[in-house]
Amino acid sequence: MGIFERFLSLWVALCIITGVALGNLAPGMFQAIAALEVAHVNLVVAVLIWVMIFPMMVQVDFAAIKDVGRAPKGLILTLVVNWLIKPFTMAALGWLFFRVFFAGLVDPETAGEYIAGMILLGVAPCTAMVFVWSQLTKGDPNYTLVQVSVNDIVMIFAFAPIAAFLLGISDVSVPWETLFFSVVLYVVLPLLAGVLTRRTLERRGPQFVDGFLHSAKPWSVIGLLATVVILFGFQAETILAKPLAIVLIAIPLILQSYGIFALTYAIAYRLRLPHRIAAPACMIGTSNFFELAVAVSISLFGLHSGAALATVVGVLVEVPVMLSLVAIANRTRHWFDKAPVA
Repeated sequence: MGIFERFLSLWVALCIITGVALGNLAPGMFQAIAALEVAHVNLVVAVLIWVMIFPMMVQVDFAAIKDVGRAPKGLILTLVVNWLIKPFTMAALGWLFFRVFFAGLVDPETAGEYIAGMILLGVAPCTAMVFVWSQLTKGDPNYTLVQVSVNDIVMIFAFAPIAAFLLGISDVSVPWETLFFSVVLYVVLPLLAGVLTRRTLERRGPQFVDGFLHSAKPWSVIGLLATVVILFGFQAETILAKPLAIVLIAIPLILQSYGIFALTYAIAYRLRLPHRIAAPACMIGTSNFFELAVAVSISLFGLHSGAALATVVGVLVEVPVMLSLVAIANRTRHWFDKAPVA
């Protein structure tokens, strides 16, 4: 692992602190960035997200999907958790906490925006950071690649309908055009660009793919860290003015993460999956494609909305939570030692 992976939580924490500090010391700068918007899409955020996820999309190798039939259980587990369980448990927890438990602490309109942000996190399974989590748990890199590739394909068709359905039953108005445009901008186009880039490089030789990914990786890291700074800069005043809101949002998000991990891990154990497949499957189901969730929440509800704040809190809690789950997975590796099939 490189220095980024080894000290990931430190870099993200420093960027969060930097973003909040700059957002309060130089609010005018972030207001100017916020004004750079076209069709409800913030151009700076869009560019940074593309810089961050494009190298990840180049890693997606659809040719590897043909071999998944040899070991389908891990992939099936990932798909079931990501698309049939996780979005609905996230929506249920959001409703339970902000319409029942925290109803007296948050006004109904703001509560609806918090729920919307949580739903967008729940409907966006991890695409980029899962490679880091897989590596940290000594997961099978090729199988992880297949899981990510198939999830990206499903996301193209499932993200918008599921998000719209869950937002609708949560009494949140859904602008379908904006939602569809966000999926195209942040999923379809980067994925197509990644596929075309990979095919072009493969014609020249596999070493060119590896060389490109090695060269692009620093840009992906820069994109991630810069995005964290920008997002927390946008929400700096709210974070300092409403620290209770951060805690309230974090509680159901943390419960969701540990709950989904426990459920997926238990099913993987019952399916007798090898640890190298079980651990990444659980990480994919637990972590979120927060880049997409943040971008869509900004497009749908605005930079300073409760939905955007909820997705930013998702960034805040994800790294320490996922690192703790990596530790749990590594310490329980021996539970799966006798599992011979995938």
